[in-house]
Amino acid sequence: MDADNVFKALGDPTRRKLLDLLYEKNGQTLGQLCEHLDMTRQSTTQHIGILEAANLISTVWRGREKLHFINPVPLHEVYERWVRKFEHQRLSLLHDLKKELEGENHE
Repeated sequence: MDADNVFKALGDPTRRKLLDLLYEKNGQTLGQLCEHLDMTRQSTTQHIGILEAANLISTVWRGREKLHFINPVPLHEVYERWVRKFEHQRLSLLHDLKKELEGENHE
């Protein structure tokens, strides 16, 4: 995983919106995606290119249409590397606190 490209891609609100749009309806054309954005097709294409470079979007040609699909694998890798370990510690602390509080209630 190239984490720098993923974080760069996720750092922009327009690119996050594109991912949200593809999450809601996967396999959209550039025109369909542009309907929900207040920018030119060229600007949208540049954002899609950054998402593709981060492997967050893949494209498939179907006839004359180029469809864009979300690829959740890099997001999962970011979660596993950067979120999960912190979540585990927090949940362990909450579990220990719960046990301690329950122990005090039973005495």
